[in-house]
Amino acid sequence: MRRWLSRYWHVFRSPSLHFSLGFLVLGGFVAGIIFWGGFNTAMEYTNTESFCISCHEMQDNVYAELKYTVHYHNRSGVRATCSDCHVPHEWGNKMGRKMEASKEVWGKIFGTINTPEKFADKRLEMAEREWRRLKANDSLECRNCHEFEYMDFSRQTPVAQRMHEKAFSGEIEATCIDCHKGIAHRLPDMSNVPLWPETTP
Repeated sequence: MRRWLSRYWHVFRSPSLHFSLGFLVLGGFVAGIIFWGGFNTAMEYTNTESFCISCHEMQDNVYAELKYTVHYHNRSGVRATCSDCHVPHEWGNKMGRKMEASKEVWGKIFGTINTPEKFADKRLEMAEREWRRLKANDSLECRNCHEFEYMDFSRQTPVAQRMHEKAFSGEIEATCIDCHKGIAHRLPDMSNVPLWPETTP
């Protein structure tokens, strides 16, 4: 066994002594394609709804709430999944979000949100972290589907019409998440959190 390992270690350390340059280049190219394909397949799998709700913390809480919103059931039949709202579409931003989200796995591993009571205790903290992220990227995920210039303000409620027109004109510096904090999930205790952005007189 030791001789076998030693032999392969020498091949690994000096592959050009044992294989031709063409073979190494072709082998590297094929290995790169396999790695890239596998990596992207894995990344896309982590964007699926089935993956997102595979732990009961998400399935029993935020996913259950989503089912009663317009993002899940609506007259047009267009439905947003978890990744539509929580993962940017562009590759670079997506990778950044994946790295950022990896620390959220701790909640699953250490059981900090594994009961309804624990989840409720952490809800405001988790929500504020997501609101800050959306505020920082100008609600990028919202804007993948919604844009001011394509809105028909005349078909909106008077309050929505007024706020959207002000945001579109730049009269107020607001992004989607400023006003739509509870659009897909139940709000935490908001007694100390402003629901509306500041407006200019």
